[in-house]
Amino acid sequence: MTTNATRVALDVPQVQRRVIRTLSASQMFGGIAVAGSVPAGALIAASLGGDQFAGLAQTFGVLGAAVFALPLARIALNRGRRAALSVGYGLGCIGAVVVVVAGAIRLAPLVLLGTLLVGVASAAGYQARYAATDLAVESHRARALSIVVWAGTVGAVLGPNLLNPSGNMALSVGLPQLTGPYLLAAAMLALAVVVLFLLLRPDPYLLARKIAAKASASGELAPRPRLRDGIEHLRQHRRAMLGVTSVALGHVVMVSVMVMTPVHMAHVDVSLQLIGLVISVHVLGMYAFSPLVGWLVDRLGRLSMVLVGVGILLASCVVCGLAPADSVPVLAVGLFLLGLGWSCTLIAGSTLVTDDVSENERPAVQGLSDLVMNLAAAIGGAIAGIIVATSSYSVLCAVTAVPVLTLGALVVRERVAER
Repeated sequence: MTTNATRVALDVPQVQRRVIRTLSASQMFGGIAVAGSVPAGALIAASLGGDQFAGLAQTFGVLGAAVFALPLARIALNRGRRAALSVGYGLGCIGAVVVVVAGAIRLAPLVLLGTLLVGVASAAGYQARYAATDLAVESHRARALSIVVWAGTVGAVLGPNLLNPSGNMALSVGLPQLTGPYLLAAAMLALAVVVLFLLLRPDPYLLARKIAAKASASGELAPRPRLRDGIEHLRQHRRAMLGVTSVALGHVVMVSVMVMTPVHMAHVDVSLQLIGLVISVHVLGMYAFSPLVGWLVDRLGRLSMVLVGVGILLASCVVCGLAPADSVPVLAVGLFLLGLGWSCTLIAGSTLVTDDVSENERPAVQGLSDLVMNLAAAIGGAIAGIIVATSSYSVLCAVTAVPVLTLGALVVRERVAER
């Protein structure tokens, strides 16, 4: 006679495949929205308030991801991943509409509010990578996470290359050219909500909790954790703390350099199309090799791949820092390396965070990780704008090498302590 527990166990691989497909589809739509709107947001803000506002636009976007990381985690704890991700992408859709209105009436503070809400879509995208691990076995956890990260490649590479077409669409309806990417973002984020709401069933987190309960001696669901339980968990697990640090420092370097590159190129009148091309190459580095990175994380180890990411990020800082503002090929190489280094630190660090967390606690700990990551990047984005406005892009690249070297030192210390 087949028990309910057996049926659940037999269904898990099939459910996991469906979860990965659904999350991948939502990531594609979200990638088009976010990757296309990031450079446009910086340029809109710069046109209204100068270079400092370009940094602030990115800062508010990252701040939105940070501020809503814990609320989305709370929704996941109470209602599951489907509800949390749908809410995140839905708020991002509203934010895109706000930016369109703000650009039309040329109101800079409203642009910042819109980018804040669009940032919530980024928070949802980051949480989606964790949703991929809810039903994954430990030996394939990094690969499951990396597949969902990789799924953003098509959308994220396509998004910046739609700057001109979407801008022309905006002009055709009487709106400023740079609001076009946000019109496109609103449509893509609405599609992501529809896909998640209809297809992410059963919910992977809720199913993982039920499976864990059936495997326990009592057969009952564990009490639903509180968000503050995640803080206590991180205090007791040094490797999880290192994972959070890896994700945060890799992200702050990526955001700081990436967001100011379009502004750096615009200073010498590089065309919007070429700026979009450079950002596309950067996004290709972020996502295209994610499955390979995930496989290497599972094979070589989490700490080894963080160190690989450190080396690549340092190379990026050197290449970008030495590149003239109109050297599109060199900047493209530098930003490709920036994206690839980020991929290594994100996937390896996220897997470290998840490794020793029970199914019950994961959203709380993962939400804290995303909060730290996005707060760090928000501060970095603001400082990046100030550095470029008061000094230069080259100085910014030199400054961002400092957190990269710090991360490398922390990982080496951890490896020595484990021996």
